[in-house]
Amino acid sequence: MSETVRIETTELLRAWAQGEEGALERLTPRVYLELRRIAHRYMRNRRPGQTVQTTALVHEAYLRLVDLRHVDWQDRAHFFACSAQIMRRILLDAARKRVAAKRGGGAPRVNFDEPADIACSRAKEVIALDDALTALAQVQPRKARIVELRFFAGLSVEETAAVLKVSPDTVMRDWKLAKLWLRSELGAERS
Repeated sequence: MSETVRIETTELLRAWAQGEEGALERLTPRVYLELRRIAHRYMRNRRPGQTVQTTALVHEAYLRLVDLRHVDWQDRAHFFACSAQIMRRILLDAARKRVAAKRGGGAPRVNFDEPADIACSRAKEVIALDDALTALAQVQPRKARIVELRFFAGLSVEETAAVLKVSPDTVMRDWKLAKLWLRSELGAERS
């Protein structure tokens, strides 16, 4: 994406936040396509029987974003970081509903090299990961954000670096350390 497009998107976000008429209408096609791309990447490895579809995820996230009032959007990266958090919450809500509907045993196992999956068989894993991620955020907030952006939103290393305004090397280093920390935390839950 060109720097001009990024700047224009940031300006539209700010205009929308300030209540400018028509800003949301001009902004919608830009952010909707990006939200759809993120959701599609996340959902590309979905399993049969999954209740959340790509379009539904995008629409739900978009509706929640549009309902936000008085947000001081710093830039488009800030907007998409908030979008990733909202998508994560939507997916966790769906996973919790599935677990509540189907109780069962088994220790959670999470493969960090695959996108998150909230199919019935994996719902407990996503919830356990969220609990561990919340704990990680208490001690290492940036590492938790990297996991959120990479695992839940499906962003690339470069996209994550842009959102967090750090180098791709920093993202990779923190990504590796966060995965080790989370695996350890999830392993402790099994004991």
